[in-house]
Amino acid sequence: MPTDTTSSPVTEPQQHLLNARLSTRDKLVLFVLCAAQFMVALDFSVLNVALPVLGADLGMSQSALQWAVTAFALPSGGFLLLFGRIGDLYGRRRLFLTGLALFGSASLLATVAWDPASFLTARALQGLGAAAIVPTGMSLLTTTFPEGPARDRALGISGTLLSLGFTVGMVAGGVLTDVLSWRSTMGLLALFAVIVLPLAPGLLPESRTPDRPRLDFPGAVTVTGGLLALIYSLSTAAVRGFGGADVIVTLIAGVALLAAFVYVESRAAAPLVSLPMLRRRTVAWGNLGGLVTFSMMSTVIFVLTLYLQETLDLSAFETGLVFGVQGVLSAVAGVYASKVIGRFGARRTLVGSLAGQGVLTGALLGLGAGGWSVWLATAAVSLASMCHLGAIISYGLTVTSGVPDEEQGLATGLVTSTQQVGITIGIPILGVLATTSTDLLSGVHTVLTLDTGILLVAAVLVGVGLRRSRPEASGAVEAEAVGLR
Repeated sequence: MPTDTTSSPVTEPQQHLLNARLSTRDKLVLFVLCAAQFMVALDFSVLNVALPVLGADLGMSQSALQWAVTAFALPSGGFLLLFGRIGDLYGRRRLFLTGLALFGSASLLATVAWDPASFLTARALQGLGAAAIVPTGMSLLTTTFPEGPARDRALGISGTLLSLGFTVGMVAGGVLTDVLSWRSTMGLLALFAVIVLPLAPGLLPESRTPDRPRLDFPGAVTVTGGLLALIYSLSTAAVRGFGGADVIVTLIAGVALLAAFVYVESRAAAPLVSLPMLRRRTVAWGNLGGLVTFSMMSTVIFVLTLYLQETLDLSAFETGLVFGVQGVLSAVAGVYASKVIGRFGARRTLVGSLAGQGVLTGALLGLGAGGWSVWLATAAVSLASMCHLGAIISYGLTVTSGVPDEEQGLATGLVTSTQQVGITIGIPILGVLATTSTDLLSGVHTVLTLDTGILLVAAVLVGVGLRRSRPEASGAVEAEAVGLR
């Protein structure tokens, strides 16, 4: 989109309307990219309900079941930034297709797994495939659809399916496990890959940076090692607490490696991550908003799952229906998200969404032991999820707006890394307060109080941080400078 601020007020809106219209090919490209993102989001949750049955079938102990989740989370979060940059340098389409093929093959292996080792290997390969799909898919989306209403709309649909995929996974996992078996949850993911993979090569354009600098190997090693260590420590702490030696050692190692990464990047000729990019207000504060919205919502879903089943004695299927309502309202929010962003701007939408999510999370403090609480839980978490979806879309748009095409893989890698870390850290940091409390309901209230406070404080900080005190020299760094007023 033109950055010339002297454009007439008539011409610019007309251009926005033209950009908002998607051709048939654009719609097919969007379908392929969103279907792949939905598939990955589904994988985050579809297996959760099936874990006890899976463990009994494969002979996995209760303590070993956490690895069904951790084996996926480690590579999917740890390699995001690296794969995003590799896609920038050597071809996003090529890496996206490779990730799809790997994810589909790994899902098939998980479907027919015969022992814990084969299953966990498949889960790790799924995570590796997801780490290639997510940043390259997002960067293909942002480079295919220009800034303005077209990209707003595309990101709105993508964000809706991301949120919906997580929720659908919780419902579908319970239904498939009860009707068929836990293996059908993995078979569903393989089916998605089989549908999407043949369509992608003929639709997706190849894109990469025009000049191909060498990959920053020291930066790649330190950031990947740091993220792997951090995600391992937090995932393990969610199950065993922070007292274990392995948790403490890997947490310290993760922080040290990430600090070393910053040092390496400040001196690299062709850094994996541009530190000036991290200093952009939109990137820094937008990612903070994303980190908070993901971590706080994952925590709410975790403690509500415990509360609904253990305090209100709902079955797994009934609990899934509560979150099914949440998914439907999230989809409704996605339909209107781009219009809200177009009217109020990405910054205001992000701040308002964080505040709304906080207020509605606070409403859950009215939960008690009576059956009526099911209705309060359903209404409050569903409305909070609508705000959560607005935050997801607006933070992704805020971070990627104004970023040159050759750095879109890096920007979307930061977005998706924030998403993965956010989903990972909420439960071990806050969720354990509910699981370790002698009274579950009291523990849930403590978690919800902290969750609410963090969201409201984050809304204030992000609002202040993104406020422009002076015009940017480039005219393209802030989201507001590209027509998102």
